[in-house]
Amino acid sequence: MHPPPTVIVYPPADDGGRRVRAGDHFLGMAYTLLDVVEFLRATGYENVEPEDLPGADWVEWRGGGPGLWTGG
Repeated sequence: MHPPPTVIVYPPADDGGRRVRAGDHFLGMAYTLLDVVEFLRATGYENVEPEDLPGADWVEWRGGGPGLWTGG
């Protein structure tokens, strides 16, 4: 199995949403950690759980970790 794509979760926007990318693909705006999980599941990673993401070396959290979902 190939390693998962590098996932980048960008800093929160003014509305609290965070852009999520996997490799070269924009997955959507996440407003919770569960949104990130759902985006990844939709791309074929059915076994990803919320508790997998905070410590995953293949997820880069920019502008704050997985607990930051508010902007400004």
